[in-house]
Amino acid sequence: MDFDFIRELGYKALDSRLKRISDRMSHDVRKFYKEFGIDVEPNWYLVFMLLKRKGEISITDIAEPLGYSHPSVVVIVKKMNENGYLMIRKDSVDKRKQIISLSPKAIEKLPQLEQIWDSCEKAILKVLSEDLAIFTYLDRIDQELKNESFHHRFKQEYLKSTQS
Repeated sequence: MDFDFIRELGYKALDSRLKRISDRMSHDVRKFYKEFGIDVEPNWYLVFMLLKRKGEISITDIAEPLGYSHPSVVVIVKKMNENGYLMIRKDSVDKRKQIISLSPKAIEKLPQLEQIWDSCEKAILKVLSEDLAIFTYLDRIDQELKNESFHHRFKQEYLKSTQS
C-alpha cells in the first residue's frame, strides 16, 4: 500500500480523514450523476429529502435540522432554484422570510432520484460491511461537540500547555 500520512496520524487527523472520505463519496456521486445526465449535486440530497417530508419550509427550517449554516443553505437553495428544482415565495406574514418548496420538475424527478439514492444507500451499507457501529461513535462526537465546542476544548488545551 502507498504511504498514507493521514491514516498514519490517526486521531490527530480525524477531520481530514472524514473530509477525505466525504470528498471521495461526493466525487463519485457527482461522476455518476454526470454519467447519467442528471443535473443534481450530491449536497442537494438532504434538502430534497427534507422538503419532501416537510412540504414547504424556510431556509432556517432547512439549516437547523441539518446543522448547516444559514449562508451555506442559501447557496444550496440558490443553485437548486437556478436548476429548476425549487419554488421560492415570500412568507405572507414576514416578507423577509423565503418559503421553499419542491418544484414540479423536482417532484417529477423524485422517483428516479430516490432509486439512485436507494442504490447509494445500499452501496454505503456494503462499504460498512453492514456494521453501523460507526454511527454510535459519530453520535457521541456530535453530542460532545454540542455540549462543548471544539474551539473551546482545544483553546483550553493550548492555554494549559503554554502555562506549563
